[in-house]
Amino acid sequence: MPPEDYYEILGVPRNATQEEIKRAFRRLAKQYHPDVYKGDKKEAERKFRKIAEAYEVLSDPVKRAQYDRLGHVGPEQAVDFGPEGFRRTREAFEEFFGPSAFEEIFNLFFGEGRRARTVSRAQRGEDLEYRVRLTLEDAAFGTSLRVSLPRYEACRTCGGSGLSPGTELRTCPTCRGTGRIEYRQFSMFGTFVNVRTCPECGGVGEVPEAPCASCRGSGRVRERAEVNLEIPAGVEDGARLIFRGMGNAGVAGGPPGDLHVVVEIQPHPVFARQGRDLWVEVPVHYGTLVLGGRIRVPTLRGEEELEIPPGTEPEEVLVLRGRGFPSPEGPGDLKVKLRVVIPKKLGREERRLLQAFTERLAPPPPPQRPRL
Repeated sequence: MPPEDYYEILGVPRNATQEEIKRAFRRLAKQYHPDVYKGDKKEAERKFRKIAEAYEVLSDPVKRAQYDRLGHVGPEQAVDFGPEGFRRTREAFEEFFGPSAFEEIFNLFFGEGRRARTVSRAQRGEDLEYRVRLTLEDAAFGTSLRVSLPRYEACRTCGGSGLSPGTELRTCPTCRGTGRIEYRQFSMFGTFVNVRTCPECGGVGEVPEAPCASCRGSGRVRERAEVNLEIPAGVEDGARLIFRGMGNAGVAGGPPGDLHVVVEIQPHPVFARQGRDLWVEVPVHYGTLVLGGRIRVPTLRGEEELEIPPGTEPEEVLVLRGRGFPSPEGPGDLKVKLRVVIPKKLGREERRLLQAFTERLAPPPPPQRPRL
């Protein structure tokens, strides 16, 4: 049987321009679109193949010249819908019908009538969020917490597959494996097609023969899990720590989600925090400020001695280097604010001594304008 003439297939003369060839291809491709073609689908497939083959050759100047001379394309230039020919055919079709139209038609005609599925039955589990309240010491030096949280765990009966033991998946009877349902409406303006995800299989194209009775086919069950959380040293207030794979178990054997732990540092009864620095207020007697001396001050690691120079002013701030909050940049400082303790009650002897001491002091300096 002699080969069919490519010009006759497209219905163009042998001296047709490239634009005329492209228009003919688009017109014929639309004519054999599955939504409008009324005849046999296999006949539409055969015609579409021929139309695409003819356009692939005639849209290439080199192949067209060889075809015009020899009446066919040689083995070294056989029609195989290579990358360049496929690109030209796709561009000519999608230029008129839209960016995804050619792929859908190609899948329908050359994929044995089934569109490619991109939805997987196995789905990743959801991420969870959990809040923990830490003491300042635990946040500074790190700690290990054991917490109980509700989450989905992999079903022990089916091992997370969602299938009853001894059964397997089968093609969805509702969408016949395509994962989508088409609803067609006919009107005087043409045919309107509304494509929706299949409600029975969720777009997967497959359903269990017999879902697992324990998890109802999801592959997971709701339980309360005991987990260990390792909190690193120097964690900040409001920090979000991510523990990979500790969220909900995946659906139908999918990977688990993550656990997001939000840190809240409780107010400390002694220390106030300002960045990496810690502040503490220590009461001292007036005589210690005047004469100097050593006092004991609290730190995160226990009490330490602090030297007070003679003549220290009230409300003065002394610094213990490196005794603040730890961080990757290094620990901060502990800032010690001195507060004078004024006795509320004095005995007769204390009052006499204090009176004598005050009378021996030089007069205080004159008043000054305050710095507001």
